[in-house]
Amino acid sequence: MRDILTERLAGYAPRQLALDYPEAGILVPVTDNTQNPEIIFTLRSANMTTHRGQVSFPGGRRDPEDPSLQHTALRETHEEIGLPPEQVQIVAPLSQVMSRYGILVTPYVGVVPEAHPLSANPAEIETIFRVPVSYFLEDRRERTDALDFLSNTYYVPCYRWERFQIWGLSAVVLVDFLNAVYDAGIDLLEPR
Repeated sequence: MRDILTERLAGYAPRQLALDYPEAGILVPVTDNTQNPEIIFTLRSANMTTHRGQVSFPGGRRDPEDPSLQHTALRETHEEIGLPPEQVQIVAPLSQVMSRYGILVTPYVGVVPEAHPLSANPAEIETIFRVPVSYFLEDRRERTDALDFLSNTYYVPCYRWERFQIWGLSAVVLVDFLNAVYDAGIDLLEPR
């Protein structure tokens, strides 16, 4: 799976936002099953101060001692879902996004072992779940949300998988991944 993602992301130039805000690193974990890869998501605990009860990718804010945002993404992923950094093969970064809380987020695509056991940190994560990439490529969105950012309106899909809604920042990152890797053609600037 890593070779496939590396090849497809080789010509991809992630968008960098020239903004001076606190930073975060997140992981877009893709399982190493080449026939039916899945993306791993988390449902944040209802006890969290931000994004509580929302679907997200594992990751979080950069600590002062973190040498890089990639390190942040791996450290936070280990803390949140018990996936050790040495089990993640980082492929490439995706485009930066800005959270509504003023955090500049850099996502990293990483290949993870499909069978590696994961364990939710109950202080931060309610549950961990997986969604096949093929589901998103069908673009069976539940709705489209209009989100304003830097004088633009973005039309962001909201997907429902079982009881989980994948929307907002997580959906923006997901669409960037799908477009860059699978040429999904999901246009965030056109209403649907």
